[in-house]
Amino acid sequence: MSTWGGSFDVEDKKVELNQLEQRMTAPDFWDDNDAAQKIVDKVSALKSVINPYDELGSQVEDFMTLAELVEEEGAESPMLAEADEECADIIKKLDEIELLSFLKGKYDSGNAFLSINAGAGGTESCDWASMLYRMYTRWIERSGYKFSVVNYQDGDEAGMKSATIHVQGPNAFGFLKAERGVHRLVRISPFDSNKRRHTSFSSVETVPDIENDDDIDIEDKDLRVDTYRASGAGGQHVNTTDSAIRITHIPTGVVVSCQNERSQHKNRATAMKMLAAKLYELKQEEQKAELDEHSGAKNEIGWGSQIRSYVLHPYKMIKDLRTSCETSNTNAVLDGDIDRFIHAYLRSDLNR
Repeated sequence: MSTWGGSFDVEDKKVELNQLEQRMTAPDFWDDNDAAQKIVDKVSALKSVINPYDELGSQVEDFMTLAELVEEEGAESPMLAEADEECADIIKKLDEIELLSFLKGKYDSGNAFLSINAGAGGTESCDWASMLYRMYTRWIERSGYKFSVVNYQDGDEAGMKSATIHVQGPNAFGFLKAERGVHRLVRISPFDSNKRRHTSFSSVETVPDIENDDDIDIEDKDLRVDTYRASGAGGQHVNTTDSAIRITHIPTGVVVSCQNERSQHKNRATAMKMLAAKLYELKQEEQKAELDEHSGAKNEIGWGSQIRSYVLHPYKMIKDLRTSCETSNTNAVLDGDIDRFIHAYLRSDLNR
């Protein structure tokens, strides 16, 4: 097995892995710590694909031998139950590898920036944004990823107005790109003394962690840079310093902020990475819109449109409006069990 679905060439990935591992043996490899860490992360991402693929190949070979023995012994074979279990495990792992074959975007294998912004609605929306923040950080922990808070702004009374986190791990952007859009909550408000039902909205934005891209040209004359004192819940989220950075890209109006470091220089570097990522995504959206216009296609799911509904009253149901994937286990989803929605998106035509 060397390819899957015509786009999942494991042999090419093995060649790339071997080249990177050779570079890691150089005596001066760690002289540039940042560059070295990028290579280490890339090696980890490649191994997360190659190792399961190779292990599955060996498991299939062992299963074929087991199946031959069972066939010789017939229906009364004592190994029949073992073969059934092994077959089920192979199907499960094959399904997981197939899922990886859908992560074929330019930056899918890398890290991501995820931003949550409360919509109109004051305290209700801020509380909903904080619920989404918890859901995603729980998913990150479940997935074995790491994250750091880039920017966090508390709500006036409860919850939060906005937050941006840097998610680090193999295929982080490939998975989290499925979550971008508007998320809608329907529930009995805990802030309403009359116990009325409220609808709240929060938007989720995910962009790749881009280091260098020749297609993205950012000129200093196009930037407005503001510095300010970081705000938030003290050490719980950020270091309160005078080094927070806000960068506005004047031609597009794109704004990014970073306040997690005490160093203004480091905050600026992170903010510039986020800006490059947002401009890249904006460019991709413009190209897609132009293609749809020429082809006559109608894009029903656009950037920032509603993608998922979370209903907690009068019944419990969470439904993705793009894929029709749904579940009544709302507590599990809000505790970070969102893989079913991510996987359904990756397998859908929306990811093509």
